[in-house]
Amino acid sequence: MVNVATIEASTVRTLFGASIRHSVRDEVDRLGCARALVLSTPQQSDAAMEMAETLGTYAAGVFCRAAMHTPVEVTEEAVAHAKDVQADCIVSIGGGSTTGLGKAIAYRTDLPQIVIPTTYAGSEATPILGQTENAIKTTLTDPKVLPEVILYDPELVVSLPVEMTVTSALNAMAHAAEALYATDRTAETDALAMEGLRAMVDGLPGVVASPEDLAAREATLRGAWACGTVLGQVGMALHHKLCHTLGGTFDLPHAQTHAVVLPHAIAYNARAAATELQPICDLLGGANAGAALHKFAQRMNAPLALRDFGLQESDLDRAAELATTKPYPNPQPVTRDDIRALLQAAWAGYAPHH
Repeated sequence: MVNVATIEASTVRTLFGASIRHSVRDEVDRLGCARALVLSTPQQSDAAMEMAETLGTYAAGVFCRAAMHTPVEVTEEAVAHAKDVQADCIVSIGGGSTTGLGKAIAYRTDLPQIVIPTTYAGSEATPILGQTENAIKTTLTDPKVLPEVILYDPELVVSLPVEMTVTSALNAMAHAAEALYATDRTAETDALAMEGLRAMVDGLPGVVASPEDLAAREATLRGAWACGTVLGQVGMALHHKLCHTLGGTFDLPHAQTHAVVLPHAIAYNARAAATELQPICDLLGGANAGAALHKFAQRMNAPLALRDFGLQESDLDRAAELATTKPYPNPQPVTRDDIRALLQAAWAGYAPHH
């Protein structure tokens, strides 16, 4: 095992390094557990089976039905399975869908979690759980859902397609960008947000140019960790509200939606929070943080239009309505007409208004 780095932040034990996933048995042992339930999506069932093999006698079972937006009915099935196999901990291998399921199980059962991310979603570093029931996505924050251990293994993201890498990284960057103008921000959260953004801006071009570059992959994983950690420390605003509405109600893909909406939401809020967002301009160039993020997304060949993911233009009125029904803290006042215009630009793939 090479270049293993450990971060003990709050109560989460976080390890980075090539092949670190192979130490999962030691981590189960360290938690005082011996019956791990391995979670994944159906698409990553092979990875889950390999993890069960690595765990050997520590594997109590495998549940490969994690789904996007963490549907409550899937969680209930997984909790029943965890009880059936007498699991005493959870090992989640995958992206945000699998991590979400692990958190949802932990919320209901208090089982400890080890998360092995295969994307850059960053949700593994937060005490936040988003769940969907009857097509409505709600979020809660509870220390119970924060994983005990995170193992960041760059070898696991090497095979992540470049397109998915880019959307996943922009999803993580959205947490850090919104953290800069959060109502409860501090100097520490600002520093963490910029650490995350800098790591992504430094690492992502290297990954796009050479997907198997382990150093670039590790840089982006460190970015994901910082972006995810800051998400757990401050409140989010317009960007996340829009993405939850679009994801939960219209079943749009999570990372792609975040990637498309990010420049538009940041440009919108730069009207009122230009000073707070200036570090993004310093990092990427330009005079408007949203426009700078849009240009970065273009350079990374990121998706730019919501219509490419099945959202109909006829859905935009309802989306604007849903996104403005409940007030929430946001630097720029949120009006239905303004949000409708923002969504139109994001739907069509235009550059953000600013």
